[in-house]
Order: sequence, then structure tokens, then C-alpha cells
Amino acid sequence: MYSNRGAYNRCAHANTQSISWCGRRDLNPGSQAWRACVLNQPRCLDNSDTCQTLSRRRPPAETNPTPQINSIPPQIEATIINTLIALRSDGRKENTLRTINYKLRELARNCDIINPEAVKAYISTATNQTTNEPLSDETRNKFAYAYDTYTKKQNITWTKPFYKVEEKTPLIPTTENVNAIINNASQRYAVIFKILAETGAEGHELEKVTQADIDAEQALISIRGCKGHASGTYKLKTQTAEMLRIYLHKNPQEHPFPRSVIMGQVWRDTRERAAKKLCKPELNNIPLKNLRNYSGAQLYYKLPDPIAVMRHLRHKKLETTMHYIRGITIDEEQEYTCKTATNIKEATELLEHGFTYIQEIDGIRIYRKRK
Repeated sequence: MYSNRGAYNRCAHANTQSISWCGRRDLNPGSQAWRACVLNQPRCLDNSDTCQTLSRRRPPAETNPTPQINSIPPQIEATIINTLIALRSDGRKENTLRTINYKLRELARNCDIINPEAVKAYISTATNQTTNEPLSDETRNKFAYAYDTYTKKQNITWTKPFYKVEEKTPLIPTTENVNAIINNASQRYAVIFKILAETGAEGHELEKVTQADIDAEQALISIRGCKGHASGTYKLKTQTAEMLRIYLHKNPQEHPFPRSVIMGQVWRDTRERAAKKLCKPELNNIPLKNLRNYSGAQLYYKLPDPIAVMRHLRHKKLETTMHYIRGITIDEEQEYTCKTATNIKEATELLEHGFTYIQEIDGIRIYRKRK
């Protein structure tokens, strides 16, 4: 008997023949390992002392494999694809199509998507797969919107439900927390996060910026509006402009900035690393999109004018801007750094570093900046 090898032994017993495995127990006879080491298949008589019989019959192949749980039927899959193709022909953006595709597939896996009443029942009772908590009303509306586009393309009649969403106050991160995350980012992404914080652009807007939209000499960057935002041009701070010039030298391609999905993932990794390093778990509560809120708040602190904030964030309606402004809190006990200027050169340097002019006393101009 081989000690390090195995073989099948055929043992005759009562006009029957059983296949036995003799050899190492850590080798699976059905794997490739035993085939390489089987050089001899000795036959043995029916002797329980010398032949240890272990039945190794392979199960019969399944002619009809069990379908995957919550799988989407092929005919439903085809209707979803046709809906997305039609929506793309209507001019829907890729981000919108990606969201609708995800929502429709989620519905198709959990209910009869052809039956509007079944879809309504699922949307009203669905829970989060991670937390097992009921879906928020905002998420329910997104499912209803996705299915509404499906019914229109598939000629299905239904009444779209609406869930009233309580308006939440936007989270405005502090300068200290934003800088703590950016300072822990790599050189490549530090400049990206700084641009987002200064311009108030969203990740997918920066993703679409081309080399032609950047004037490195004058430190100007043009942002093309998405999601109903207007377009605009911004002048970057001196430090950010210099970082951008280095960045563009290393990334000379037509679209120098990465995809917004990658920006978001890097931001989450960076803030988690910063939170552990600085022992500040609150950093994990700052999403990348809140840099837009932060940008608008910084302008409002310097110039409390809603119209100026509206232009900066490229809103088309003042009501949208007021939603952001409601999240801004004016702390009367906020500490400031104060400096003075006696000539144009000193005043210019202070303004370039974010100081705001307050007043003039005895020919000396006073500036301040929030700490």
C-alpha cells in the first residue's frame, strides 16, 4: 500500500463490486491531485483487514440545475435592457441610467415587476439589506421613479406613489475637519479635494473637465454644470493653482481627473485613515459631496449675500441656495485671526490668504479670518 499515494481498489463481494479508496485521506479522489499520483490500481479480495472500503460514488450530473435564488427571468431582463436603451435615446445621462438600472434589477429580484400592485407592495415594505431597517422615504421615491420610467416604456398602467420626505438640514463640515482629511490624502488627490472645496463642484462635474477648460497661467478652471447646475469659471488660490500645474504635468491626458466613483472611494479611505490617526471618528461622517456645502458656507462667512452664494454654487433657483444657507450657523463666539495692512501690497497678501476687510481705523485697515 502506498503511504503518500492513493488508488481505487475494486473489492468483489457477493456478486457486487464496490470502488474503494485506499491511500491518503487528505486527497479528494475527485480532484486533479489523485490522478497525477495513481500509477497502479491493484485489485484486492474482500478482506476488511487489508482493504478499507470507502464508497466514493460521484453524484449524478444535474440535468436541470437549480436556478439562482432571486434571479431575474430572461424575458424580464430583456424588458429592462430595452427600457434603458430607450431612455438613453431620450438623452438620459449615464449616472441616471446606472441608478435606474440598479433599482429595476432590485425590484425584479424581489417581486413581479410586471404587476404594478406587487411593485407598490414591495416598495412600501422593503428593508435595507445591510441594516435590515425600513427604507427611507427618499429611497422609496427613487424606486418609484425608476419603475415609473419602466412602465412608460413597457406600456404598463399604474399610479406612481409618493412619499413625503422631511427636509434635512445640510451638514456643513468645519475647516479644521476638511483640512484634516485633505492633509492625509496623497499628493494626487489632495489637489482634487482642494479644487472641490474651493469651487463647490461635484465629483462628476470635475470628472468631465478637460485640458481646454483649465487655464493654468491665470489659475482659472471652468466647470460644466450637471444635474441642473449652471456652468461657471473659478479662480483658484495660489497654492491650489501651483498644485494643479504639477498635477497637469503628470496627467497630460484630455480628461485629467479620475472618475467620480474613484474620487468618492479615495475620499472614504482617506477620511477613515485620518479618523484613526487623529482619533476623530466624526471625520467618517463627512461625505465627499459635503465639500460643496463647505464651499458655499465659506463664501457666506466672508460675504453674507445669498445671491453671491447662489452664483458660486451655480444654482438656478434662490430657493435651492436658501436650503444650503439654513445649514450655516453663525457662532458669535467664533474665534478670528486679525491682521492689519498699511499699504496695497499688505492688503493684497491678506486677501489672497482668505482674510476679510472689516474696517479702517486711523488709516490702518483691519482684516480678519475665521480660525
